[in-house]
Amino acid sequence: MAGKENKAAARRIVLEVFNAGNLAPVDQLLDSKYVDHSFPPNIPADRDGFKSVVTALRAAFPDLEYTIEHEVAEGELVAQRILGRGTLKGEFMGMQPTGKSAVWQEMHLHRFNAEGKLVEHWGLNDDIGMLMQLGLAPPM
Repeated sequence: MAGKENKAAARRIVLEVFNAGNLAPVDQLLDSKYVDHSFPPNIPADRDGFKSVVTALRAAFPDLEYTIEHEVAEGELVAQRILGRGTLKGEFMGMQPTGKSAVWQEMHLHRFNAEGKLVEHWGLNDDIGMLMQLGLAPPM
């Protein structure tokens, strides 16, 4: 049963937090000792850092939308393959807005504790593909 509940919590992070830009469920879904292993060095790897990433991403891509393409849950782990799309209309991590749209892939691994709160996250994004589509990296 934990796998099913953890999968539902991971889906809420994508749909309610990232897609809707609603930070209210973050403290409920992420443990106070949450650690993100994917953030750049200048962003705190904790719950506050998570909120700042969501806020910055939504400001840069106001039409941001993630679609969960595949999802697997086993025990305390949930893996997701996600398709992201958005238009860069605001500054993001030093990148100036281009007004161009991009579609990119992401892979996420979430680890939940016995209380059903997210305690660790690892992620991989197709940043180069996204930057090329936004006109911020040369084509290969």
